[in-house]
Amino acid sequence: MNEHHTTRFAVAVDAALREAGWQPGRWDIKQAEHWADTLRAHESPGGHRHAVFPAAVEAWAEFGALRITPQGPGREIAPASLHLDPLAGLHLARTLGDLGRALDTELTPLGEEGDAQAVLAIDTKGRVYSLDHTGDWYLGPDVDQALSTLVTGSRPTRLATD
Repeated sequence: MNEHHTTRFAVAVDAALREAGWQPGRWDIKQAEHWADTLRAHESPGGHRHAVFPAAVEAWAEFGALRITPQGPGREIAPASLHLDPLAGLHLARTLGDLGRALDTELTPLGEEGDAQAVLAIDTKGRVYSLDHTGDWYLGPDVDQALSTLVTGSRPTRLATD
């Protein structure tokens, strides 16, 4: 049995996730539901609210609360440490709502990169995005790809939302 290969993630990504406490089958639905309730209950000063949907709840249940610290220099850019806590985006209901409309979907927070350098968000189809002061970035069609992009330091795709 080969311990160095998993079919789901590349070796480096799998190692970083396991180091953070993830394992196949991890599923903390209680914590995910707590986040869902907190996000649903929050209203911005302008009356904006968070969308909560199954793709987000599933991502929170499997990866929520992990602090992932990638090792190594990264393929194209330095990989950021990640904290998969959706409350990092609690005060971005309006921003996420606006971007969701631009992309013809809904977005909800997934966590943050670095020291609040960027907020990670997920849409209703499970696609993942990063929002920072330089713009909005597409990280992948699902959480697995997004984590791989972030952990390996692959360059994300800039969104053109104009």
